[in-house]
Amino acid sequence: MRGSVVSFSGAVGALFPGGWQTAVLRPLLNAFVRRGTLVVRLSDGSELNFGDCGAPRVALRLHDAHAILQLARNPELALGELYMDGRLTIEDGGDIADLLDLVFSNAGRKNLPLAWRFIQDLRSSVSEFWSRNSPWRAKANVAHHYDLSAKLYELFLDSDLQYSCAYFSGPSESLGAAQIAKKYHIASKLLLDKPGLSVLDIGSGWGGTAIDLARDFEAKVRGITLSEEQLVKARERAKDAGVEERCQFELSDYRALVGRYDRIVSVGMFEHVGRRYFDSFFVKASELLDDEGVMLLHTIGRLDGPGATAPWTAKYIFPGGYIPALSEISRAIERSGLLITDVEVLRLHYAKTLMEWRRRFEANRKEITELYDERFCRMWEFYLAGAEMAFRHIGHVVFQIQITKRIDAVPLTRDYMVDIERAIHAAIGSQPESGEGRDSERSRRVA
Repeated sequence: MRGSVVSFSGAVGALFPGGWQTAVLRPLLNAFVRRGTLVVRLSDGSELNFGDCGAPRVALRLHDAHAILQLARNPELALGELYMDGRLTIEDGGDIADLLDLVFSNAGRKNLPLAWRFIQDLRSSVSEFWSRNSPWRAKANVAHHYDLSAKLYELFLDSDLQYSCAYFSGPSESLGAAQIAKKYHIASKLLLDKPGLSVLDIGSGWGGTAIDLARDFEAKVRGITLSEEQLVKARERAKDAGVEERCQFELSDYRALVGRYDRIVSVGMFEHVGRRYFDSFFVKASELLDDEGVMLLHTIGRLDGPGATAPWTAKYIFPGGYIPALSEISRAIERSGLLITDVEVLRLHYAKTLMEWRRRFEANRKEITELYDERFCRMWEFYLAGAEMAFRHIGHVVFQIQITKRIDAVPLTRDYMVDIERAIHAAIGSQPESGEGRDSERSRRVA
């Protein structure tokens, strides 16, 4: 490989006095960095500047010549891989989050070169055919991410292990308080207006939402997950909370379920369904939901229409994952015969959530390195920072969609949601302001 790079260098160098590295990088980065300043320091000692010379300014170093060819061939994949491998490092202007902030703030779809827009459209058009989320594949995909050590997640999530978008009522609210607010924001839309309602939690994670619904609303909750690590933890937590009789968890694919439920909730799971299976998901939800029932879907979504999962994310973080557009979700719901009764768009809440996770991850980086290794830490730094910037700059949001079978299954106006949330907050108002460690104090029903 080194010989081919040298030969390439000589051939291009004869045509481009600035050297082949400059010849390859300049058209690529000129197209992607227009505002702000990106400084690229090369392995031959040269330095290139891109952008308008204004702020923000970030300087990176590429430590070998082959890294440039990788970037030119597939920048969406190579940027993360080079950072993971330590072949790309940030030297001035912050850290990897600052670099991605600069790149993503320039990379809105309208700003991309025509060729890159064509590539994205092509990926979007074929992504459905590459969805591999059969029951067997779905479990393997979930295990790739969620069956990592529980200790890892404990080191950067809140005390309730909520691994989805928090709901911040103000800029100074803590992560723990915002995650509690998220759960009760969801509960208000489920209309848990009487004890004993049966609730299905599809993608129950480490059990926090299901346990709260069982304890605070006296619901009978069945949580399902495909993660064996999450299942063990959720069962332990239900037992510790004293609700194991009415809050049970099992390892199950949603497609295998039978029965009827008064309420269905799914938080942060739909992103793993895959485009090919959207119709199947909602047809199954229709089978499982009681005729008078209410469902709440909480999912990351796209504001700019259908797309495709970034190659680096699909390879290293969420194989089989896909973030849907609202148009894709709504069409699948319509085809299932279900009805959309409410939609809310949470915009920058996830950006703030991810910023908090990233801050906690960095604060505990030494322990995480001991759990895994340096490359793993750099991979997760890139993942958390990239996800945050996607919510800040390229139209990623969270949709909360309330779904029913009957048009009159919920009250005429949305006032009931506010009333329920106010009652909840009044009931927990004496708890610590930080929101951390509050679970043990929420022992009374707040419905």
